[in-house]
Amino acid sequence: MLDHFHIAKGAGFPDHPHRGQATVTYITQGSSKHEDSAGHSGIIREGGVQWMCAGRGIIHAEMPVQGPGLPEPRGLQLWVDLPKQYKMVEPSYQELEPENIPSVYPDGPDGPQIKVISGKSHGVESPVRPLGGCWYFHAIFKNKATTITQTIPPGWTAFIYTLNGKITVGDDTTERDPFYTLVLSAKENETGVTVTATQDGSDFVLIAGEPLDQEVYQYGPFVMTSREEIQKTFNDYRSGTNGFEKVHTWKSKIGGL
Repeated sequence: MLDHFHIAKGAGFPDHPHRGQATVTYITQGSSKHEDSAGHSGIIREGGVQWMCAGRGIIHAEMPVQGPGLPEPRGLQLWVDLPKQYKMVEPSYQELEPENIPSVYPDGPDGPQIKVISGKSHGVESPVRPLGGCWYFHAIFKNKATTITQTIPPGWTAFIYTLNGKITVGDDTTERDPFYTLVLSAKENETGVTVTATQDGSDFVLIAGEPLDQEVYQYGPFVMTSREEIQKTFNDYRSGTNGFEKVHTWKSKIGGL
């Protein structure tokens, strides 16, 4: 699941739980505070990313940094299903400041930029180490009529989400506007995708994941592999056990702001 969010004044995401998935928050404008029951807290600045593996259970809050003259936070939050063998691992957390997300310029410094949030691109690898295969790139074009080619492991599920400008994909000459989702084919003989900007200042994200041979049962912030596991998650959450021991005692400092 991908959510393109815009947090207006007075809004935010106060204390709430997760289990069974990772949440990836990438800020494209402004900044956002975060705090969780495992002891992590901080601010994700524009261009930075937070990769939180909820595992067996975590409670966290995500609240915008707002004030006079500050831009309202915007960004993308991706939910990544965890392989079933990792559903009940201890929560973990990775955060990259904007300057620590590696970039590659396949055609030189004056050409398109690929920010490698997760995975590998043109010999450059992100320091993020997710559980399960997941690649995440932000491609940015300065000029129209320039092209990016990105490899994708054969058979992986992949999609493009356009943010600004206009692009075309592969041999298809149809121009894609902002806020458009393009699901790519996943044939074993296909190893990548080529994208061309048809307008200056175009950019998009490309996200690819290793297919999981498992059922998906999702209820609110809980993502498991069976109805019984979802019911057990509710029981654990209500009773404060099996990963939710702090549910009745922990409260974030930022959730009420």
